[in-house]
Amino acid sequence: MNGKKNTHQSAMNYSSIPPCYKQTEVGVIPDDWDIITIQDLLDSNAIMEHLDGNHGELYPRNHEFKESGIPYVTANDFCGYKVSFNKCKYLSEERARRFRKGIAKNGDVLFAHNATVGPTALLSTELDYVILSTTATYFRCNPEKLINLFFLYAIQSSCFVHQYRAVMAQSTRNQVPITAQRKLSVILPPTKAEQEAIAEALSDADAFIESLEQLIAKKRHIKQGAMQELLTGKKRLPGFSGKWLARVFNETCWYQEGPGVRSYQFTDSGIKLLNGTNIFRGELNLDSTSRFISEKEAYGAYAHFLADAGDIVIASSGITIERFHEKVAFVKETDLPFCMNTSTIRFKPIDKLLSSDFLYQFLTSDSFKRAIGGQATGSAQLNFGPSHVAKIIISLPSVNEQTAIASILSDMDAEITDLQTKLTKARHIKQGMMHNLLTGKIRLV
Repeated sequence: MNGKKNTHQSAMNYSSIPPCYKQTEVGVIPDDWDIITIQDLLDSNAIMEHLDGNHGELYPRNHEFKESGIPYVTANDFCGYKVSFNKCKYLSEERARRFRKGIAKNGDVLFAHNATVGPTALLSTELDYVILSTTATYFRCNPEKLINLFFLYAIQSSCFVHQYRAVMAQSTRNQVPITAQRKLSVILPPTKAEQEAIAEALSDADAFIESLEQLIAKKRHIKQGAMQELLTGKKRLPGFSGKWLARVFNETCWYQEGPGVRSYQFTDSGIKLLNGTNIFRGELNLDSTSRFISEKEAYGAYAHFLADAGDIVIASSGITIERFHEKVAFVKETDLPFCMNTSTIRFKPIDKLLSSDFLYQFLTSDSFKRAIGGQATGSAQLNFGPSHVAKIIISLPSVNEQTAIASILSDMDAEITDLQTKLTKARHIKQGMMHNLLTGKIRLV
């Protein structure tokens, strides 16, 4: 019976294939498209070289890096499908000439492979060459067969990623050697004109995404400047005057650190537990949590740790000071019920002294970052608690002026949030474009 069922299903699958398309091992593609190994698409001269990064005794030591010279590029220098030279290290030309492999040139497609699939970048440089570290590979396309920008997107496709992960899963080091990488395949349109049309469409999508990212970064920078002026009284809003009062935190609000709920207390359902990972850019995402405690414990021994709508929650561990402003959020009615947990703190302002919106903006400000960063423990990541918060001093104008300041800053937040939503949508649309264009589901030529 199983054999008949499989035959029937196979017939069903093939009957659903559109005209001028064919079924292949990687899915349905146009009749005139081919599945070709990467090795068959590369520059034959480059294949004779060692195309991955540098190893062993040639690996440069810290004292050999210079402030200028030949760039020494790592996977960390890949940014937005390009190589960013802003923070990369450099070698003297004399030192760089000692390398015999990992020598990438203008137009090469770079691929990071340090136990991950990607990221990728298209090298654009006026230099004769750059040196790649052990974490990257370069592919030099045969221009008669392959457009390098198309190949950049092809090795980001689900077809390539699935192949790569399958080979990587069989490796004890969770990596794929360069020789194995070249044996992987990509789906190729029949002409370079079609490759170029696909690459240009995806490149335009990336350009739009990059423009949104730059605009968001600009808006955030403007907001940080406004916060620095408005939250410190350096700039006063029209109609307001009078001296600001400096107060310690426990005079202006109540705050509470979450308890250390033990792992043996976790349940598969019940009341959700808040962790720092659930807080991001003013929002709580508790749908993804896998940590609960029973209702009996939540409404019993931990009842005083149950959050209320209007609370402001922050992460107090596991975040760098530069990104701390992303770990602050208001608790909404729709977030409830949940219980505080370790490495989180909640705040309730005293209404007569402190506006909730003003407090929220202060907690995301550079002033709070500096105050916490100056006393919190932890090198790469912050770790602080109520004892650190207690030492922080906040300057307060009248509640009316607090409200006016917070309103301006909240409007800026709303604009940034709107742009962030557009960015998320643009990235989603681009992913759909990649699937449709790189499999030939939609043809441009």
